[in-house]
Amino acid sequence: MDRAFPLPPTPQYSPIVTAADGSVLHAFLNPTQKWRMKTELREITPALRKAIVAKEDRWFYWHFGVNPFALVQAAARNLFGRGRTTGASTITMQVARLLEPKERTVGNKLLEIVRAVQLEAHYSKAEILQLYLNLVPYGGNVEGVKSAALLYFQQPPDYLSLAQTITLAVIPNRPRGLVLGRNNGAVRRERNRWLRRFGAEGLFARQDIADALLEPLEVQRHAAPTLAPHLARRLVRQHPRQAIIASTLSRSKQTKAEDLTRNYVRRLHELGISNAAVLVVNNRTRAVEAYVGSADFQDAFTQGQVDGIQAVRSPGSTLKPFLYALAFDRGLVTPKLVLPDVPTNFAGYRPENFDKHCNGEVTLERALAFSLNIPAVRVLSEMGVATFTDKLREAGFQRVGRDAPRLGLSTILGGCGASLEELTNLFVTLANSGRYAPLQWIVSRPNATASPARSKGEVALVSDGAAFLVTDILSQLTRPDLPVSYESSTHLPKIAWKTGTSYGRRDAWSIGYNREYTIGVWIGNFSGQGAPALTGADVATPLLFDLFNTIAYNSPNDWFQPPASLDFRLVCAETGQLPGANCPNQLIDYFLPGTSSTQRCEHQKEVLLSADGRYAYCRACAPVAGFRRELYPNMLPEIVAYKETQGIPYRRLPPHNPECQLVRGGAERAPSITSPLPNTEYVLNRGEKQQLLLSCTTDNEVRQVYWYVNDRFLRAAAATERVFFRPAPGPLKISCADDHGRNTDIRVIVSEL
Repeated sequence: MDRAFPLPPTPQYSPIVTAADGSVLHAFLNPTQKWRMKTELREITPALRKAIVAKEDRWFYWHFGVNPFALVQAAARNLFGRGRTTGASTITMQVARLLEPKERTVGNKLLEIVRAVQLEAHYSKAEILQLYLNLVPYGGNVEGVKSAALLYFQQPPDYLSLAQTITLAVIPNRPRGLVLGRNNGAVRRERNRWLRRFGAEGLFARQDIADALLEPLEVQRHAAPTLAPHLARRLVRQHPRQAIIASTLSRSKQTKAEDLTRNYVRRLHELGISNAAVLVVNNRTRAVEAYVGSADFQDAFTQGQVDGIQAVRSPGSTLKPFLYALAFDRGLVTPKLVLPDVPTNFAGYRPENFDKHCNGEVTLERALAFSLNIPAVRVLSEMGVATFTDKLREAGFQRVGRDAPRLGLSTILGGCGASLEELTNLFVTLANSGRYAPLQWIVSRPNATASPARSKGEVALVSDGAAFLVTDILSQLTRPDLPVSYESSTHLPKIAWKTGTSYGRRDAWSIGYNREYTIGVWIGNFSGQGAPALTGADVATPLLFDLFNTIAYNSPNDWFQPPASLDFRLVCAETGQLPGANCPNQLIDYFLPGTSSTQRCEHQKEVLLSADGRYAYCRACAPVAGFRRELYPNMLPEIVAYKETQGIPYRRLPPHNPECQLVRGGAERAPSITSPLPNTEYVLNRGEKQQLLLSCTTDNEVRQVYWYVNDRFLRAAAATERVFFRPAPGPLKISCADDHGRNTDIRVIVSEL
């Protein structure tokens, strides 16, 4: 029979995306533009099953697809014209007709009979009843009991009352005459007629029948569920042949996140900000529990159908916590380590802080809490861009992985592409003691008790100690990115968070986490247009706090604890390094035993001075007697230059002994030319008589430098003096020598317009 009559294909269902509890979040029309949502076996309640069988085919569980007695009785009625004309169709025969609609003829009836027997051989009675309930018409383009239940009663079939269940059981015989929302009175009368009949037959309890008869029927057709539209479309594309896709979303959290985001963005419209995206992740399972791709999916003017969760944008400063975590693990830094925050030339790249202000020297924890750019670039320079981008590739950053060969130091300040999905999971990794795994979008099986499918390949990107140190810093409240009026607010959630703002104020980020949840927020315009008010602290963080207070209000009040891999030690308060011989001020700092640097502090150095203090001696020219020893600050040249330009007083070394005949070389202490940039082409305007700036940073002992252009002496200048000159077009060799005989050369090209 299968060879002669191949089974018809399975029905084309309307794809639906469900929440973790099984409720329908989003539904789509099937390819034939019908609402035909698949009813699962567990949704067929005993009441529905008994009503359908009693009404349509009371011998359903006893025959083999065809009721021969009913066929004989129907044939006699139709032949002799006595009684009501019937086709004696069983539920199985109706399924055969619904699967392959044909004109009602004797020949087609015989085909139905053959097909019914074939269906009985392939499917169980429960599966045949399920097929029937998925195909029965309810008027218009509504087919199946689940579609009718959701579109008219806004409940799945297993949540309906007895009266509602009987209503759906009686309509399929007259789908054009009994239309819910249009003929409610006629539907109610037909429903009650069958209720009384079922009551007389003892199918249901007498009191249940009495209550059902009194239940009003005031329904109308509702729109199909449309929660989480971006994720729903994403999952349907990934699973094109699946009728029911069970997502990990929490219906309540998704609803709250959508409402909060929509209302919040409405208040930002007057600031030229039109959109936002929000991602909520359960840290323990990595299940995505809320997914808001835009503020309003239906708003075409603001490009609401763009998915902000997957959109690749500039991440601003949001990568800094991960950089510092990697630096902790490589022993480059500790929280109290002091880093220079002064104008610095990193091989031609000159970063600036967000507020255009430098702080001189800052601890690492302050550099992260205040999101300072220059210290972050310095740490990345020491670590290596390739090392950092390799780790980001391991963390699932696809655009960074593709662009890695072209990325430079600006990567840490947003000079790369990342999505909210990638960034949020990076912070989930920090919340999970440095262990990375992909986010989970669907549950392991489509039922309400399903648990998210756990990833088998967790990867330790950073140590638990490094993750804790970053979390400890990000949970501090003394920081500039705390929104205005939140300092003493009772609505301030206990979270660790980091903000970010991309260049041109096109993207505002705020990503935070506690033990239970990580929430990522992006705010901006999908057009890429910037706005003056668009900053992570002022715009994105208030929404982040609102989301935590609404979605995670009942999170456990426990907090991250220091892991066993961390320990304490005393460090110099001036540098954050292990105390040296001249470090009277000390404080306690975390460190990673066996990993953190054990370099001793040398923030002061011993200097040999003449008796009158006018000159300093080196070991080669120090006299046998008549000198004294004193401690002087041992600062980096860029720190010295910063203090000079800012007029900050410091203890400066006296000039070196002029009678010293030893020229002290050492390229490592030679002047560093900060302007012009090496290997750069400068285009000058001939009419404006533009000049080129010469500047350098030098060792603390240097008083004077000597500038040369193409090996010809230009002029002498103070070590911190800015020199201007008008160069001739063409290649230039610029040299700077200090008063200790150390020299640095660079080459540039000058053109004129």
